[in-house]
Amino acid sequence: MTENHQGANTRFVHAGQEFEPVTGAVVPPLHFSSTYAQDGIGGLRNGYEYGRGTNPTRDSLQAQLAGAEFGNHAFSFSSGLAAEDSLIRAVLRPGDHIVLGNDAYGGTFRLIDRVLGAWGIGNTPVDMGDEAALAAAIEKNQAKLVWVETPSNPMMKITDIAKVAEIAHAAGALLVVDNTFASPFLQQPLTLGADIVVHSTTKYIGGHSDVVGGAVIVKDAELAEKIGFIQFAVGAVSGPMDAFLTTRGLKTLGVRMRTHSENAAQVAQWLRERSEVERVLYPGFEDHPGHEIAKKQMSGFGGMVSVQFNGGESAARKIAESTKLFTLAESLGGIESLMNYPSEMTHASVKGTELAVPVNLLRLSVGIEDPADLIEDLEKAFTNL
Repeated sequence: MTENHQGANTRFVHAGQEFEPVTGAVVPPLHFSSTYAQDGIGGLRNGYEYGRGTNPTRDSLQAQLAGAEFGNHAFSFSSGLAAEDSLIRAVLRPGDHIVLGNDAYGGTFRLIDRVLGAWGIGNTPVDMGDEAALAAAIEKNQAKLVWVETPSNPMMKITDIAKVAEIAHAAGALLVVDNTFASPFLQQPLTLGADIVVHSTTKYIGGHSDVVGGAVIVKDAELAEKIGFIQFAVGAVSGPMDAFLTTRGLKTLGVRMRTHSENAAQVAQWLRERSEVERVLYPGFEDHPGHEIAKKQMSGFGGMVSVQFNGGESAARKIAESTKLFTLAESLGGIESLMNYPSEMTHASVKGTELAVPVNLLRLSVGIEDPADLIEDLEKAFTNL
């Protein structure tokens, strides 16, 4: 897989998608086979031996993901958390330490703190916008991995990737960026100095709420070898059908992200003008603390909006249970609009910690429906307050 400087939509559509040579089919065929015939012992055909190690459909997706993120190597997993787990086990050992954002996704924190913590991996949450605190936390703990989400889930904080990369590298640490919220269409962390990009491909890359998956993308060959070994040895790989659906979703990422972003901007502005609303968290607003950084490192502000209500927890719960077009559900990034109450849903695992999400907050994943209809749906729900 080589770096490709074509435009985003061209990369999404064509990377790893060579036509099938026998029939000329423009869509690569879906390979379900779990094993492959050998021409004698050790006589592999194009390197294919067993489905856990290699599969043509997964290989096609991995080439596409590498092209999308300007990486040289990509690895597709059965879920975003499987991707994160495999990455961490590939590069860290018991006794090593991770510095992560103090508003990290609940599932990521649970994995690092409760699962990998029992394996001997330590962690320190820190405000990624506080450069002195970040540098001190890395130095104090001799951290080998710095973990960033930008925009963060669900507080929509923006982290300066290039600056954090500089701080991490000065201390000998690797920088991981979770690029799920922005997607490769709006942001490419490897070009800004990150060493590793992770995705829940379930979200914007898949884009249709019909497949679960994860990905790790890197430039460095040595890192790729370590991650590839864990992918093969542990086996949390994406299946052929999952890989196919993810590939199909990624091809339309650009056109979807434009609409997600346009709709989110309109919904965020409408919410901001409502007296029932305490605060709208959206990096597209000029007074958002991370707006200028987002403008610098993103090509748009994305489809995610978080909102806090003056009426506290009860108001947030009433709205969450009153909408029709905004479906109350986990996840995000699909073509349909979703609403989530993080305190009791996606981030329940961090309740009682410094990563806890405010109880008056809702997270909106703004879909590609007509924005006037989405606003009307919210307006009707507001009548219940």
